Amino acid sequence: MKIKRRTVLKGLSAAALVPAVAARGNAQAGAKVLKFGAPLPLTGPLAPEGVRQRQGFDSWLTKVNETGGIKAGGDTYKVEIVYIDYQSNTPRAVQSAERLINEDKVQFLFAPFGSAAVKAVSAVTEKYGVPMVAPNAASEQVYDQGFKYLFGVYTPNHTLAQPMVKLVRQKRPNLKRLSILARNDLFPLAMAAEIEKAAKEEGLEIVYNEKYAIGTVDFSSPFTEMRSRRPEWIFISGYTNDLILARKQLREQGVTGDLLTMAVGPATAEFQNGVGALGEGVTTFAWWDKATKYKGVDIFGSAEAYADYFEKQYKILPDYSQAGSAACGVIFQLAIEKVGSIDRAKVRDAIAAMDLMTFYGPIKFGPSGQISSLKPPIIQLQDKVMKVVYPPEIAQAELRFGFK
Repeated sequence: MKIKRRTVLKGLSAAALVPAVAARGNAQAGAKVLKFGAPLPLTGPLAPEGVRQRQGFDSWLTKVNETGGIKAGGDTYKVEIVYIDYQSNTPRAVQSAERLINEDKVQFLFAPFGSAAVKAVSAVTEKYGVPMVAPNAASEQVYDQGFKYLFGVYTPNHTLAQPMVKLVRQKRPNLKRLSILARNDLFPLAMAAEIEKAAKEEGLEIVYNEKYAIGTVDFSSPFTEMRSRRPEWIFISGYTNDLILARKQLREQGVTGDLLTMAVGPATAEFQNGVGALGEGVTTFAWWDKATKYKGVDIFGSAEAYADYFEKQYKILPDYSQAGSAACGVIFQLAIEKVGSIDRAKVRDAIAAMDLMTFYGPIKFGPSGQISSLKPPIIQLQDKVMKVVYPPEIAQAELRFGFK
């Protein structure tokens, strides 16, 4: 195969070629190299999420190599990331992880996108004793397997659902009727279940609660039924491409209400560009925002500095997905430099014991490997700008009601 611009085509099978890409910032000839692997959905329906994740990894990669690499004892390593596109297919994500470890000989792994894929791949990394940090997996079902080598930078789903419901009840006490629609996939279903649980605890009536199939492009049937139930608050969980379609079809079907909450995707440029003016008033969850103004000991130094650095690279502001991906690199770097070694077991132990402030926020993991130290913000698109509406200490605006 020809090699061009550090792009190496390698196949999982003769029937399905899947590219492995050595990212920018590779080491100079003769320098020590530390290889990370990253199976990502760079094509297929989850491509928007995979691309954002890669941008976050690459932002850290570029920064760490600009600042001299990772120091481990007496050695200094330039960083390389080997990417494999698993084409939004979870079984291929598992195959990709196997290949990255056994053929590409990566030392550590960044996780794929989404709770379902991370859960599947974590069995591979646990088998080989390879530390893996996940930027995009919040469901507790991912972390309840008793694995030692899996870590995640998203807090559990209830840490988003409960504050959201409480905020709505505080700002609109008379709001009673909630409608829920969720993609039939691990994270969207788990997120919907947490919203349902929190809503019932706060006395809301669930007037509609259904699933939609992966790959759905026509929401007319659920939205017709939903409209007949006259919800005041609509919650839809899925991924970016799903939610772009759903938001447009809500308008087409004449479904309106006091509040529309969608997760995940509305914080992204893809969603906002895809729906245009229909994004106004949409609320969503985040695990990070530039407005948090965290100041840390990592190579970025602060939330604002990371956002500025990322914007210079990609000409857009980073969302929590991109920031969380960069945080995965920061976590590995801080752990390696603390123990002065790239030994997998030692690095794993350093991550498990970590208790530090970073640009992403305070990093401390619970016994399951899921982060336990963040207070995720709630954000809403107002006047074409995403603004933090919770928590109050960093809020930039009040929660607004009404959408058409």
